[in-house]
Amino acid sequence: MRSILLAFAALCCPPSAMAEGEKAGDFDYYVLSLSWSAAWCALEGDARDDPQCGDGRGLTFVLHGLWPQYETGWPSYCRTVERDPTRSETAAMADIMGGAGPAFYQWKKHGRCAGLPAAVYYQTARKAFESITIPEVFKEVSRPLTLPASVIEDAFVEANPEIGRDQITITCKEGLIQEARICLTPDLSPRRCGEDVIRDCRLKDAVLEPVR
Repeated sequence: MRSILLAFAALCCPPSAMAEGEKAGDFDYYVLSLSWSAAWCALEGDARDDPQCGDGRGLTFVLHGLWPQYETGWPSYCRTVERDPTRSETAAMADIMGGAGPAFYQWKKHGRCAGLPAAVYYQTARKAFESITIPEVFKEVSRPLTLPASVIEDAFVEANPEIGRDQITITCKEGLIQEARICLTPDLSPRRCGEDVIRDCRLKDAVLEPVR
């Protein structure tokens, strides 16, 4: 039945989330989303006066989230019997997510859909994040750089030779390099991204904001 619904959705609607409230644990793969911290700050964080955006943090790509995904679309705000994480559990993710607030939001929208206890979901997200080498060159970005978005993908693939080009995508927003998204199996091995995830940013003049 789900395959029929997915096929219908693909024909009548653009790729998007499902209706929300799906059953936890029912998904096909993960998207590991790594956010360029300075871009998030420019687009959202500065307006919130978010601590992630303070000068001297030195953040490059941080963990945005580990998202359960269908081959087309994704579940969100799933029904689960697992309790929400404690404050200490969310605070413990701040070192790789930039703050505790994003950790709780990601659990609420995406983490519940993994069908795991909150602590195990966070452990899985950390393991996925630590499995990826963030290219060292990004730490040296001290001024805005204008470059093809494909250069960011090139750097990730060179630093992570186990990742194929159909297993990673770079996104842009408002002309800025926004995220690197890496597709992983449920056991965190790289795999091909679904068609609604695999679309790369094609900008030749995307801006990589400087590290703060």
